[in-house]
Amino acid sequence: MKILVVSAHPDPRSLNAELAGFAVDHLRAAGHEVRVSDLYAMKWKAVVDGDDFPDHAGDQRLHVMDVSQDATLAERLTADVAAEQEKIRWADALVLQFPMWWFSAPAILKGWIDRVFTAGFAYGPAVPPPYSEGALAGKRALVSVTMGARETAFSDRGIHGGLQDVLHPLQHGLLWFTGVAPLEPFAVYGANALLDEQFAAARRELGVRLDGLFTDEPVPFRTLVGGDYDHEMRLLAGVEEPGTEGLALHVRGRG
Repeated sequence: MKILVVSAHPDPRSLNAELAGFAVDHLRAAGHEVRVSDLYAMKWKAVVDGDDFPDHAGDQRLHVMDVSQDATLAERLTADVAAEQEKIRWADALVLQFPMWWFSAPAILKGWIDRVFTAGFAYGPAVPPPYSEGALAGKRALVSVTMGARETAFSDRGIHGGLQDVLHPLQHGLLWFTGVAPLEPFAVYGANALLDEQFAAARRELGVRLDGLFTDEPVPFRTLVGGDYDHEMRLLAGVEEPGTEGLALHVRGRG
């Protein structure tokens, strides 16, 4: 199978870089084809602006959704964005490796998402509907994240909130929105003071998760076209299991 590993940490000696390198080696040893987007090494441009759309007239309002769709369909995106889109088209699965900074992905990874997942490529009226088959249907993804906090802080009663809720914008709002089936995220807690034996254990666990990239069950998010939502994209009353609330409403069988 073909896998794209996207890495986002500024230091090639970091824990994240070690995990990304381990993932690449492990997947290739298992017989997979692997491509890598090391965003800091690539010096990835992290902001969307008029320079992303060569045909856009500078004296006109920059309506990003419309302009990005026009440029995508006309094959007039900048070379760096077009290259990343081609990697995603090529891949059967994505592995996103990054540190959690302020409860989100680093700005450079968010910028990769903003610039690469354009209208006409990842969403929009010219592609299948979101939260179902989607434009990128058939692909899978594993989000692998490190954080300095302890695991209990991201538990169901932890002060930071459950990890699935914190990662909901990425797991559900990006991946599932575009049709990519995300697996349960892989997390390394206490990353700022990880002992050698703890890192070795984390690497072994990541290897197990990578081995299940195409066999593990993805997060069972509800589909927009599955009869659970009305025409206003609101979940129908009584569809959820008793006691379910919050973001868990949009996951089947999770109370």
